[in-house]
Order: sequence, then C-alpha cells, then structure tokens
Amino acid sequence: MTGTAGESRNVDPLESGKFDALAARWWDPEGDFQTLHDINPPRVEFLAERVKLEGRRVLDVGCGGGVLSEALAALGASVTGIDAAERALEVARLHGLESGLDIDYRHVTAESLAADEPAAFDVVCCLEVLEHVPDPASTVRACAGLCRPGGTLLLSTINRSPLAWATAIVGAEYVLGLLPRGTHRYDRLIRPAELAATCRQAGLEVREITGLSYNPVSRSVRIGGAPRINYFLHAKRPE
Repeated sequence: MTGTAGESRNVDPLESGKFDALAARWWDPEGDFQTLHDINPPRVEFLAERVKLEGRRVLDVGCGGGVLSEALAALGASVTGIDAAERALEVARLHGLESGLDIDYRHVTAESLAADEPAAFDVVCCLEVLEHVPDPASTVRACAGLCRPGGTLLLSTINRSPLAWATAIVGAEYVLGLLPRGTHRYDRLIRPAELAATCRQAGLEVREITGLSYNPVSRSVRIGGAPRINYFLHAKRPE
C-alpha cells in the first residue's frame, strides 16, 4: 500500500466504468446491488453506535448511487457524497430528489477534495472503495486529511486471503452471481494488518478492526468476529 502523496487522480477508468455501466441498477434491491442493500442497514447501525451522526458533517467517499449517503442523511447528518463514476452520481442526485434528502454530490476524488477542503468533515466513510483504486494508501491519506482533528473514520474492504478469494470472488461473482463478474481483483484486496499500518502512517489512531459476515441464502448480516473476509476498520484522527 505504497503511494505518492498529493495524487489527485487516483482513479482506475476501468473500475469507474464498471459502476457507470451499472448506474441504473443502484436502487434495485433485488438486482446487481442486492448485497449492498442487505449490508447497508447493519453498517449504518455500526457507525451510529460509535459516533453521533445528527448534525455532523459526513463525507461518503465512493458514494456510487447514494445508498449509504441517503441512509446517513436520514439520520440527520449533513452529507457530502463523492465518486469518480459520473453516471452513478446522476442516479444518486435523482434518487435524492425523490427521497426529499438534501445531499451534496460531487464528481471529485478524495485527494482533490482533501487539497481544497482539509479537515472539513466530522466523519469520513470510505466503504467498499479501497479495493477498487490503484493506490489505496493515497485514498487513506486523503480521508485522514479530510477528517477534522478528533473526528471519526470508518473504512471497509476485503481481506486478501484464500478464503476471501474463494468466497468474495469465486463464490459471490462466479457461482452465486451476487455481484457482476470482475467486480473484484484479488491482487487489490488488502489484509487488515496492511490497512492498519497505512492508517497509522497517515496519522490515525486505529480503534477497532472487526469482520462482516453475509449469508446469501438468508440475506442476513453479522458484524463482529475475526476479519476473515469483509471487514471494518474504525479509526480516529487525534485532536
């Protein structure tokens, strides 16, 4: 997870293109983003248990069609959502109008926003994003820079392990069809120790690393336990 500081275009056009191509399906809970809709309520609850959201300025990095952004705004947060996939942002804006939620969606990278608005947010969320960017360390640094001193960061990604490969890639994409094939690349998955080290190098205090388990049959979610496949990292920026 090495990278060059100050990188403003930490974007893989192939990755953003994948999500642009799926833009119209973001809000179909039975479609390509079924898993996202299933895990979203538990992950919002996980964050809400650790930080007050009402009245806080919250950044959703890699917001896509706005599924997480809308849930956070519904809890009273002042939400900014950013993404490199422009068509997904169009869907997010339209759905926000339908939902009656005031969310500031922007077509910008975390690095560019960090240069323009350092320490501007009380809470920074970067969920299921790091495994899709060429330089995840650059994104982590940007997230750290966007968070105010004393603020909270929540990151989530997928462990780089044989179990994760068998489950999150082969099982989810090729056997069960829960995600479009090619959604994830094994070489871009990140071990928890690697992510924790990158966070500390960015000046963050790592508070918690915990796993997320998803049962595709019952569509149930459990947060807790070892970070064997999907996992959260909860961090703070020191005062």
